[in-house]
Amino acid sequence: MRKKLNEELGRKSVEEFKRAEKLPVVLVLDNVRSHNNVGSVFRTADAFLVEKMVLCGITPVPPHRDIQKTALGATESVEWIYYHDTLMAVKELLEKGYTIIAAEQVEGSVALHNFIPEKGKKYAIIFGHEINGVSQQVVDLCNVCIEIPQFGTKHSFNITVSAGIVLWEFTKKFLLE
Repeated sequence: MRKKLNEELGRKSVEEFKRAEKLPVVLVLDNVRSHNNVGSVFRTADAFLVEKMVLCGITPVPPHRDIQKTALGATESVEWIYYHDTLMAVKELLEKGYTIIAAEQVEGSVALHNFIPEKGKKYAIIFGHEINGVSQQVVDLCNVCIEIPQFGTKHSFNITVSAGIVLWEFTKKFLLE
């Protein structure tokens, strides 16, 4: 095996990214406090051609050097918007026909591997605060909550890991199956 050179990776330009067909997913960050986490989620959203990111509450917004440090330019390719109130953002997404999903540990959650997104539908996936998760008021507005099965002692992932796992599952089910 030979490691590929950067020019062999087929990377899109920012303009090509903006014109590309997107995964029908909007990511909502509900009071995520870490600049580095926000930047990493931008980078992951770029990798999976996410439609848009919605940054809410105390979630920091670009431009900021700590976001840029981990986003590596993805704040230029991924469309984003800021809402002071997560509830308002979610209500608007519901009005626009999005199925609202929280990535959260709740009673009655669906294991991620058992959730089958329907082609032709649009999804908004909410990731919450690093300690408190998605607020209960936001969970109350969700159509479904998905949970990533975990088997160790911690039963929590960093939000950036959760976003990567969830987006990979959605990408597999939309594009690869």
